Amino acid sequence: MSSDCDFLLENTDVVRRLLYLHPPFSFLKLKNEILVSKYVCVQVDFLARVAAYPKPDDKIRSTSFKVADDTQGRDLLHELEVDGVDTSFMACLLLSAGFPPMKPVELSESSLLSALNGARIVYFDGILLETALVVAHEAVKKNIPILMDAERLKEGLDDLMKLADYVVCAAPFPQAWTEASTIPKALVCMLLRLPTSKFVIVTLGKDGCIMLERCVDEDPSVEEVDVDKLLESLEMRKNGSTHIPTCISSSVAKLHSKGIGTVCGRLYIGTAENIPASELIDTTGAGDAFIGAVLYAICSNFAPEKMVCFAATVAASKCRALGARSGLPYSTDPCLASFME
Repeated sequence: MSSDCDFLLENTDVVRRLLYLHPPFSFLKLKNEILVSKYVCVQVDFLARVAAYPKPDDKIRSTSFKVADDTQGRDLLHELEVDGVDTSFMACLLLSAGFPPMKPVELSESSLLSALNGARIVYFDGILLETALVVAHEAVKKNIPILMDAERLKEGLDDLMKLADYVVCAAPFPQAWTEASTIPKALVCMLLRLPTSKFVIVTLGKDGCIMLERCVDEDPSVEEVDVDKLLESLEMRKNGSTHIPTCISSSVAKLHSKGIGTVCGRLYIGTAENIPASELIDTTGAGDAFIGAVLYAICSNFAPEKMVCFAATVAASKCRALGARSGLPYSTDPCLASFME
């Protein structure tokens, strides 16, 4: 069972752990500065029996465990506090599979304003959408950018997506949301439908990721290219002999998708680390680790190529240990040295 999570940035450390936070908020800090305000959930991961062995990247939900103001809930809060997370806006609630959902009336204006004060980015994972939308509108008022983690289609998701500055989504989502025939076409469609979004990333597990970045200063002389053919040309530039994450990018172009439209931007392919079988322990939470790294990279003003490789490196580190958090690296980890220079 996977949990949605992000980076915890503890004082001068860049990265410690990933978490899945329950409403309403927690904060990520770096050098005593609040970086990320998150409206997400906290849960415990269990090893559980399932009806059938899942296919690659399938997620099977268990509803038989409950976490509230009990030993497990208090242990979760304590672990986050030890890692430097401000849990003062968090609540321990008894729920099962997201029910009963939190309502906007339960979120006071004073709590909302306090939680967003000093935040440099707000992250949503697509749960409790009615209340999340209230938080998002307030973030927009305060000019705080929003990163949206889009995993599956949900009623009400579109309203939240339209407010996002950045979108990271699971492999099936772009085509499911846009009904486009290919992922590149779907990414073009997403940027056209989300006029405030600066980029969209789709994660592809062991196959890395694809990113489409919008370019706002369009040069009239920029070439128009078919987005599917452009992806094919980038795929041919992959270096199969290297095991470390790499990023291949196109030049700025008018990316055209027949029947959908055209957007000016750059297309990127990010490769995943080729982890030896003897070192691959557990992929639980790898996608969440990737998103957490993207959050940190945005707050650190990483270039897109650096961001994609950084996120893939953190995700690979997570896969070398059991569970969603134990393998996440500190900033001093040798695997991150080249990114911290």
